[in-house]
Amino acid sequence: MNPYFVGILVPVAVSLLLRKRRKAQRMRGVPVEVGGEPGYAVRNYRFEQPVETHWEGVSTLADLFEQSCKEYVYMPLLGTRKLISRETEAAPGGRSFEKLHLGEYEWKCYAECFKSVCNFSSGLIRVGHQKNERVAIFAETRAEWQIGLQACFRQNITVVTIYASLGEEALCHSLNETEVTTVVCGQKELKKLIDISGQLDTVKRVVYINEEGISTEVSLAQNCTSWIVESFEEVTRLGAEAPVEANMPLPSDVAVIMYTSGSTGLPKGVMMTHRNVLATLSAVMTIVPALGSKDIYLAYLPLAHILELAAEALMAAVGASIGYGSPLTLIDTSNKIKKGTLGDASALKPTLMTAVPAILDRIRDGVRKKVDTKGGIAKQLFDIAYNRRLAAINGSWLGAWGLEKLLWDTLVFGKVRAILGGKIRFVLSGGAPLSGDTQRFINICLGAPIGQGYGLTETCAGGTFSEYDDTSVGRVGAPLPCSYIKLIDWPEGGYLTADLPMPRGEIVIGGPNITKGYFKNEAKTNEVYKDDEKGMRWFYSGDIGRFHPDGCLEIIDRKKDIVKLQHGEYVSLGKVEAALIVSPYVENIMIHADPFHNYCVALVVAAHIELESWASQQGIKYNDFSDLCQKQEAVKEVLGSLAKAAKQARLEKFEIPVKIKLIPEPWTPESGLVTAALKLKREVIRKTYENDLAELYA
Repeated sequence: MNPYFVGILVPVAVSLLLRKRRKAQRMRGVPVEVGGEPGYAVRNYRFEQPVETHWEGVSTLADLFEQSCKEYVYMPLLGTRKLISRETEAAPGGRSFEKLHLGEYEWKCYAECFKSVCNFSSGLIRVGHQKNERVAIFAETRAEWQIGLQACFRQNITVVTIYASLGEEALCHSLNETEVTTVVCGQKELKKLIDISGQLDTVKRVVYINEEGISTEVSLAQNCTSWIVESFEEVTRLGAEAPVEANMPLPSDVAVIMYTSGSTGLPKGVMMTHRNVLATLSAVMTIVPALGSKDIYLAYLPLAHILELAAEALMAAVGASIGYGSPLTLIDTSNKIKKGTLGDASALKPTLMTAVPAILDRIRDGVRKKVDTKGGIAKQLFDIAYNRRLAAINGSWLGAWGLEKLLWDTLVFGKVRAILGGKIRFVLSGGAPLSGDTQRFINICLGAPIGQGYGLTETCAGGTFSEYDDTSVGRVGAPLPCSYIKLIDWPEGGYLTADLPMPRGEIVIGGPNITKGYFKNEAKTNEVYKDDEKGMRWFYSGDIGRFHPDGCLEIIDRKKDIVKLQHGEYVSLGKVEAALIVSPYVENIMIHADPFHNYCVALVVAAHIELESWASQQGIKYNDFSDLCQKQEAVKEVLGSLAKAAKQARLEKFEIPVKIKLIPEPWTPESGLVTAALKLKREVIRKTYENDLAELYA
């Protein structure tokens, strides 16, 4: 070999090997002595005590927003795309779809947003909202949502957040339980409110966000209810004409009562103080590098979810810009985007975004489908590039580094990155653990690290967070600086902190980010919240985890998802679902295990394109997709694919479903079968398909 190349390769190899070794030895979380129930506790390696605030003199969310608006006066804060037109397109089968032609983003700077917040805050008082009354925000994620939230904070008004996809029963429960008097809503949400107006006990005022075609609902609300009905703009104008002095909150005041999307039963309202949320924001500030005014954040997840609410609050705190979009207009090929029109990501070119695993899985599947469809040299090139970069990410110095990495980024992955605007530098994934396959795929194709987070509504999204340079998969990082993470024994499930090679147990989270509890539900609060002898508040998550030697947490199970079969074997439903959803025929899946039988069954939401493509290749004739899902050949093919995925995941025989039912309709938040974060509502699904499940066990 040429000595010149040896002279280059040897130092590079040594450098990479040393780098890998240093990474392996680095401690990200360290053991800590804590109070309360005995267990194995870990803290962030950089902070001996939990962090409460990152900003000097700031102790509430209202303080933080005002400080940012005074610091970043003329920087763009909130951006919304102009709606040029709505069009209806016909589709095969007599169906029609609404398509949107959207223009460029139009921006409000920090000073303009602060003025709107102050005016709307005053306007709420002017239209009759009283001290100690609550405001509910019941709308899709948009600029008015954020302005309404901050406006309430300036008058120390507690905001009740409600998912826009919530069903009638849960909506009534949430509004009545919190005795809401004023609701801020959009057009679809106003229609829902009118439908249940006779069941709402305390609502007096409705503030609607002006949208094209909302006049019908407004007239109906004015004629059929006793509510005061005003537009968002009118309330803002009233406040501008007669300003009201701010009534700033204390750190201990409840900022938000956030109703969980409720994977079981009616949703519970989690009471979050300003101190709680601020602790999580402060902790994340220490983890994500160089957050600042050059960043552009794509906002499209529900603001009624703590992950999105915290992310937007953080973006405003650092002077970043927030551009609003929606899941149905996210990319150029999204369902609601008119052909030839840019999706939100292409128009915005964000540097940061949050995502739940289900959305990242869809991006991965979408890219793979496109590559497979192209086939030929394009597919071969993609596979080579992907495998070369995968080798590098896994630590091999023989993988694609340096110039070769640049070559693949230019030739192959640049087109993938263009899907999300081409500028993404960091993706935060939360809501549920992300599969290792998806994490590697997104990391390579987008060229951006994924920050895997673990937290709950009850912990203000605070818990753990993987650091920028942690490329490991299947884990959710070390404790955030605001939290201690403790594992406690769960002998019934066979998880103990004395287990080798890693301590295992139920995850308990402590720190200033732990919320007050559930609104008007003392029994449930006392069941899962505990204060120790040192004054630390702890939340018992019900999730099962294990700590790796470097102090990073891995979620391995959930107490509620474990079912004991007839012969004594334990089946972890979530674990099996995560293993089987990789089948190309599976859009979604729910495993069902009856304790009176010795085997599992499954409800499988079939992947439309893949199953129809297979049927076409096999020459199988069918009337529609529902008919195809009934055919035994299709059931047998999907069952075989599940068996293959189970073998790859090394599942036990008793964990693999023996019988399945193919479901042709997708499970969406609107159907009530999954939450807004796309988690399964097991009890609702079981009830909906109880006859099908009974047949599978017949």
